[in-house]
Amino acid sequence: MTTPTIQAIDAHGHYGEYLRQPGDPLVDACMSAGAGDVVRRAAACGVTHTIASPLAGLLPRGQADAVAGNEAAFREVPKVPGLLQYVIVNPLQPRTYDQARAMLEAPWCVGVKLHPEEHGYPIKERGDKLFAFLEELGAPVMTHSGCPNSLPADFVPFVDRYPGVRLLLAHLGNGTGANGRADLQVRAVQAAKHGNLWVDTSSARSLLPGLIEWAVREISAERLLFGSDTPLYHVAMQRERIEAAEVPDEAKRLILRQNAVQFFKLDQL
Repeated sequence: MTTPTIQAIDAHGHYGEYLRQPGDPLVDACMSAGAGDVVRRAAACGVTHTIASPLAGLLPRGQADAVAGNEAAFREVPKVPGLLQYVIVNPLQPRTYDQARAMLEAPWCVGVKLHPEEHGYPIKERGDKLFAFLEELGAPVMTHSGCPNSLPADFVPFVDRYPGVRLLLAHLGNGTGANGRADLQVRAVQAAKHGNLWVDTSSARSLLPGLIEWAVREISAERLLFGSDTPLYHVAMQRERIEAAEVPDEAKRLILRQNAVQFFKLDQL
């Protein structure tokens, strides 16, 4: 197998304007991109589909309107070939629950996005009601992880209590909320009782020599999904890290595409 021929699926993307307060205008501009630019960059490095949530529903921190962001994404995503949608669920905006029920009926809306950090709630305090809803919903879920409100270990009791939830922890190696530890996501996967936790590679830490390889040894390639966090990071750089990983080609095929096909039930792609 020649791994560059794999039609990859990016399980962690965004589009829109990156807004931090305070922020550096140059950095914000570099980390912003319209939906068309996101899929153009993806296609240039063999990523055929990007599953994205709108930055407008996440930023600025603590101020974003997830309801409006979802509505805009639901109109825009089906117009952009190669883009699929996460519907954002924010427990501080209960209307997002109704949006999730409705939007997941559309073929381009394939999962739920959680972001305890940007929306400003500790998962430990909101998890029970949130995960009860997610189990009822039955859709795959991706969440930010590694920061104080979203430590990977804090999700484990909820995935254990609600085994019908399939949860993808973002940002392999991110340990901002735990003195920079790089093993938090992998240890959470190992601790989960029902095998319903996965990790994506969308982290600057994934560029560390050896981290992808270590994760494959610890939890197997079947538990890792390719994610770039585009446009915050460059999608081609993130893909190349998987291409260059010192793991078998079959592991790369799983990470770059097949695990996402199974996790999101994308057999039609």
